[in-house]
Amino acid sequence: MILFPAIDLKNGQCVRLVQGDMRQATVFNADPAAQAGEFERQGFSYLHVVDLDGAFAGKPMNAAAVESILARVKIPVQLGGGIRDLATIERWLEKGVARAIIGTAAVRDPGLVCDAARRFAGRIAVGIDARDGKVAVEGWAKGTETSGIELGRRFEDAGVAAIVYTDIGRDGALKGLNVEAAVALADAISVPVIASGGLASLEDVERLVRPDCRTLEGAIVGRALYDGRLDAKAALTLIRAAEKNLA
Repeated sequence: MILFPAIDLKNGQCVRLVQGDMRQATVFNADPAAQAGEFERQGFSYLHVVDLDGAFAGKPMNAAAVESILARVKIPVQLGGGIRDLATIERWLEKGVARAIIGTAAVRDPGLVCDAARRFAGRIAVGIDARDGKVAVEGWAKGTETSGIELGRRFEDAGVAAIVYTDIGRDGALKGLNVEAAVALADAISVPVIASGGLASLEDVERLVRPDCRTLEGAIVGRALYDGRLDAKAALTLIRAAEKNLA
Protein backbone atom coordinates (compact mmCIF):
# COMPACT_ATOMS: atom_id res chain seq x y z
CA MET A 1 0.00 0.00 0.00
CA ILE A 2 1.55 3.28 -1.16
CA LEU A 3 0.36 6.54 0.37
CA PHE A 4 0.86 9.30 -2.21
CA PRO A 5 0.98 12.87 -0.86
CA ALA A 6 -0.59 15.23 -3.40
CA ILE A 7 0.83 18.47 -4.72
CA ASP A 8 -1.76 20.33 -6.80
CA LEU A 9 -0.35 23.25 -8.77
CA LYS A 10 -2.19 26.48 -9.59
CA ASN A 11 -0.36 29.61 -10.69
CA GLY A 12 2.91 28.03 -9.60
CA GLN A 13 1.73 27.46 -6.06
CA CYS A 14 0.76 24.39 -4.05
CA VAL A 15 -2.99 24.53 -3.48
CA ARG A 16 -5.97 22.34 -2.61
CA LEU A 17 -9.39 22.63 -4.18
CA VAL A 18 -12.82 21.52 -2.98
CA GLN A 19 -14.48 19.12 -5.45
CA GLY A 20 -12.29 20.44 -8.25
CA ASP A 21 -13.65 24.00 -8.04
CA MET A 22 -10.85 26.39 -9.07
CA ARG A 23 -12.71 29.20 -7.26
CA GLN A 24 -12.24 27.33 -3.98
CA ALA A 25 -8.45 27.15 -4.00
CA THR A 26 -6.52 27.37 -0.74
CA VAL A 27 -2.81 28.09 -1.06
CA PHE A 28 -0.82 25.91 1.32
CA ASN A 29 2.70 26.57 0.07
CA ALA A 30 4.01 29.12 -2.42
CA ASP A 31 7.07 26.89 -2.96
CA PRO A 32 5.99 23.49 -4.36
CA ALA A 33 9.56 22.19 -4.43
CA ALA A 34 9.97 22.90 -0.72
CA GLN A 35 6.70 21.08 -0.08
CA ALA A 36 7.91 18.10 -2.10
CA GLY A 37 11.14 18.05 -0.13
CA GLU A 38 9.18 18.05 3.12
CA PHE A 39 7.09 15.10 2.00
CA GLU A 40 10.27 13.23 1.10
CA ARG A 41 11.79 14.06 4.50
CA GLN A 42 8.67 12.73 6.22
CA GLY A 43 9.28 9.34 4.63
CA PHE A 44 6.85 9.19 1.72
CA SER A 45 8.07 7.01 -1.14
CA TYR A 46 6.13 8.48 -4.09
CA LEU A 47 4.65 11.88 -4.99
CA HIS A 48 1.41 12.63 -6.84
CA VAL A 49 1.53 15.96 -8.69
CA VAL A 50 -1.27 17.59 -10.69
CA ASP A 51 -1.04 20.63 -12.96
CA LEU A 52 -4.52 22.02 -12.30
CA ASP A 53 -4.18 24.89 -14.76
CA GLY A 54 -2.97 22.39 -17.34
CA ALA A 55 -6.01 20.19 -16.81
CA PHE A 56 -8.25 23.08 -17.86
CA ALA A 57 -5.99 24.44 -20.61
CA GLY A 58 -5.23 21.06 -22.17
CA LYS A 59 -1.49 21.64 -22.05
CA PRO A 60 1.20 22.02 -19.35
CA MET A 61 0.87 25.33 -17.51
CA ASN A 62 3.03 24.82 -14.41
CA ALA A 63 6.12 23.35 -16.05
CA ALA A 64 8.57 25.43 -14.00
CA ALA A 65 7.01 24.29 -10.73
CA VAL A 66 7.03 20.64 -11.81
CA GLU A 67 10.65 20.87 -12.90
CA SER A 68 11.60 22.42 -9.55
CA ILE A 69 9.97 19.47 -7.77
CA LEU A 70 11.81 16.97 -9.95
CA ALA A 71 15.09 18.71 -9.19
CA ARG A 72 14.46 18.73 -5.43
CA VAL A 73 13.46 15.13 -4.66
CA LYS A 74 14.83 11.68 -5.37
CA ILE A 75 11.59 9.77 -4.83
CA PRO A 76 9.49 9.05 -7.95
CA VAL A 77 6.85 11.52 -9.12
CA GLN A 78 3.65 10.74 -11.02
CA LEU A 79 2.20 13.70 -12.90
CA GLY A 80 -1.22 14.50 -14.33
CA GLY A 81 -2.93 17.55 -15.79
CA GLY A 82 -2.77 18.74 -19.40
CA ILE A 83 -1.09 15.59 -20.72
CA ARG A 84 -2.95 14.96 -23.97
CA ASP A 85 -0.41 13.97 -26.65
CA LEU A 86 2.64 11.77 -27.12
CA ALA A 87 5.02 14.72 -27.36
CA THR A 88 4.00 15.99 -23.92
CA ILE A 89 4.24 12.51 -22.42
CA GLU A 90 7.70 11.95 -23.84
CA ARG A 91 8.90 15.37 -22.75
CA TRP A 92 7.84 14.83 -19.14
CA LEU A 93 9.27 11.33 -18.96
CA GLU A 94 12.58 12.60 -20.32
CA LYS A 95 12.61 15.30 -17.65
CA GLY A 96 12.33 12.70 -14.92
CA VAL A 97 8.63 12.09 -14.29
CA ALA A 98 8.30 8.43 -13.30
CA ARG A 99 4.71 8.02 -14.46
CA ALA A 100 2.49 10.21 -16.65
CA ILE A 101 -1.24 10.22 -15.91
CA ILE A 102 -3.62 10.58 -18.85
CA GLY A 103 -7.11 11.74 -17.90
CA THR A 104 -9.24 13.63 -20.42
CA ALA A 105 -7.40 12.12 -23.39
CA ALA A 106 -8.14 8.62 -22.08
CA VAL A 107 -11.82 9.35 -22.77
CA ARG A 108 -11.42 11.36 -25.96
CA ASP A 109 -8.51 9.45 -27.51
CA PRO A 110 -8.08 5.98 -25.96
CA GLY A 111 -5.67 5.08 -28.74
CA LEU A 112 -3.22 7.56 -27.25
CA VAL A 113 -3.18 5.59 -23.99
CA CYS A 114 -2.55 2.31 -25.80
CA ASP A 115 0.20 3.79 -27.95
CA ALA A 116 1.88 5.50 -25.00
CA ALA A 117 1.69 2.36 -22.83
CA ARG A 118 3.43 0.37 -25.58
CA ARG A 119 6.15 2.96 -26.06
CA PHE A 120 6.74 3.70 -22.39
CA ALA A 121 6.15 0.42 -20.61
CA GLY A 122 5.29 0.76 -16.93
CA ARG A 123 5.22 4.55 -17.05
CA ILE A 124 1.66 5.39 -18.15
CA ALA A 125 -1.33 5.69 -15.82
CA VAL A 126 -4.94 6.57 -16.52
CA GLY A 127 -6.85 9.07 -14.40
CA ILE A 128 -10.50 8.19 -13.93
CA ASP A 129 -12.32 11.05 -12.25
CA ALA A 130 -15.95 10.28 -11.46
CA ARG A 131 -18.90 12.29 -10.21
CA ASP A 132 -21.77 10.05 -9.06
CA GLY A 133 -20.08 7.16 -10.83
CA LYS A 134 -19.79 8.93 -14.21
CA VAL A 135 -16.47 10.08 -15.66
CA ALA A 136 -15.75 13.82 -15.87
CA VAL A 137 -13.12 15.46 -18.09
CA GLU A 138 -11.32 18.76 -18.75
CA GLY A 139 -10.47 19.50 -15.16
CA TRP A 140 -13.80 17.91 -14.10
CA ALA A 141 -15.66 20.74 -15.84
CA LYS A 142 -17.51 18.46 -18.26
CA GLY A 143 -19.40 15.26 -17.55
CA THR A 144 -19.82 12.11 -19.65
CA GLU A 145 -22.14 9.12 -19.60
CA THR A 146 -19.24 6.69 -19.23
CA SER A 147 -18.89 4.83 -15.92
CA GLY A 148 -15.56 4.46 -14.17
CA ILE A 149 -15.60 0.67 -14.51
CA GLU A 150 -16.50 0.90 -18.21
CA LEU A 151 -13.55 3.22 -18.85
CA GLY A 152 -11.20 1.07 -16.79
CA ARG A 153 -12.11 -2.03 -18.77
CA ARG A 154 -11.17 -0.29 -22.02
CA PHE A 155 -7.55 -0.36 -20.92
CA GLU A 156 -7.54 -3.85 -19.42
CA ASP A 157 -4.99 -5.17 -21.92
CA ALA A 158 -3.28 -1.93 -22.88
CA GLY A 159 -0.31 -2.28 -20.55
CA VAL A 160 -1.32 0.63 -18.31
CA ALA A 161 0.72 0.72 -15.08
CA ALA A 162 -2.07 2.04 -12.85
CA ILE A 163 -5.44 3.77 -12.69
CA VAL A 164 -5.95 6.72 -10.36
CA TYR A 165 -9.63 6.70 -9.37
CA THR A 166 -10.93 9.95 -7.89
CA ASP A 167 -14.38 10.49 -6.41
CA ILE A 168 -14.89 14.15 -7.31
CA GLY A 169 -17.64 14.65 -4.75
CA ARG A 170 -15.24 13.82 -1.95
CA ASP A 171 -12.06 15.44 -3.26
CA GLY A 172 -10.81 18.11 -0.91
CA ALA A 173 -13.95 17.77 1.21
CA LEU A 174 -12.44 15.56 3.94
CA LYS A 175 -15.43 13.22 3.83
CA GLY A 176 -13.39 10.04 3.72
CA LEU A 177 -12.37 7.94 0.72
CA ASN A 178 -14.98 6.19 -1.38
CA VAL A 179 -13.26 2.88 -0.67
CA GLU A 180 -16.16 0.81 -1.96
CA ALA A 181 -16.06 2.37 -5.44
CA ALA A 182 -12.27 2.12 -5.68
CA VAL A 183 -12.26 -1.51 -4.58
CA ALA A 184 -15.12 -2.32 -6.97
CA LEU A 185 -13.02 -0.96 -9.82
CA ALA A 186 -9.92 -2.82 -8.63
CA ASP A 187 -11.90 -6.06 -8.42
CA ALA A 188 -13.35 -5.55 -11.92
CA ILE A 189 -10.01 -5.11 -13.72
CA SER A 190 -6.44 -6.38 -13.47
CA VAL A 191 -4.82 -2.92 -13.62
CA PRO A 192 -3.63 -1.64 -10.22
CA VAL A 193 -5.94 1.03 -8.78
CA ILE A 194 -5.04 4.04 -6.63
CA ALA A 195 -7.89 5.57 -4.62
CA SER A 196 -8.20 9.34 -4.43
CA GLY A 197 -10.56 11.94 -3.03
CA GLY A 198 -11.51 12.65 0.56
CA LEU A 199 -8.90 10.89 2.71
CA ALA A 200 -9.34 12.70 6.00
CA SER A 201 -7.83 10.89 8.95
CA LEU A 202 -5.89 7.98 10.37
CA GLU A 203 -9.17 6.06 10.43
CA ASP A 204 -9.19 6.21 6.63
CA VAL A 205 -5.69 4.72 6.56
CA GLU A 206 -6.82 2.00 8.96
CA ARG A 207 -9.64 1.25 6.53
CA LEU A 208 -7.16 0.98 3.65
CA VAL A 209 -5.05 -1.70 5.33
CA ARG A 210 -8.00 -4.04 5.87
CA PRO A 211 -7.97 -7.30 3.86
CA ASP A 212 -10.63 -6.21 1.35
CA CYS A 213 -8.40 -3.34 0.20
CA ARG A 214 -5.44 -5.50 -0.73
CA THR A 215 -6.35 -5.15 -4.40
CA LEU A 216 -5.58 -1.41 -4.20
CA GLU A 217 -2.09 -0.20 -5.04
CA GLY A 218 -2.47 2.77 -2.76
CA ALA A 219 -4.27 6.01 -2.00
CA ILE A 220 -3.69 9.73 -2.45
CA VAL A 221 -3.87 12.18 0.43
CA GLY A 222 -3.91 15.95 0.17
CA ARG A 223 -5.71 18.44 2.40
CA ALA A 224 -5.61 16.20 5.50
CA LEU A 225 -1.80 16.37 5.46
CA TYR A 226 -1.71 20.10 4.88
CA ASP A 227 -4.08 21.04 7.67
CA GLY A 228 -2.69 18.53 10.16
CA ARG A 229 -5.69 16.19 10.37
CA LEU A 230 -3.43 13.31 9.33
CA ASP A 231 -0.04 12.78 10.93
CA ALA A 232 2.38 11.54 8.27
CA LYS A 233 4.50 9.51 10.68
CA ALA A 234 1.50 7.76 12.22
CA ALA A 235 0.02 6.95 8.81
CA LEU A 236 3.25 5.54 7.40
CA THR A 237 3.92 3.56 10.57
CA LEU A 238 0.46 2.01 10.36
CA ILE A 239 0.98 1.00 6.74
CA ARG A 240 4.40 -0.50 7.40
CA ALA A 241 3.07 -2.47 10.35
CA ALA A 242 0.22 -3.85 8.25
CA GLU A 243 2.59 -4.85 5.48
CA LYS A 244 4.90 -6.53 7.97
CA ASN A 245 2.02 -8.60 9.32
CA LEU A 246 1.20 -9.75 5.79
CA ALA A 247 4.78 -10.76 5.03
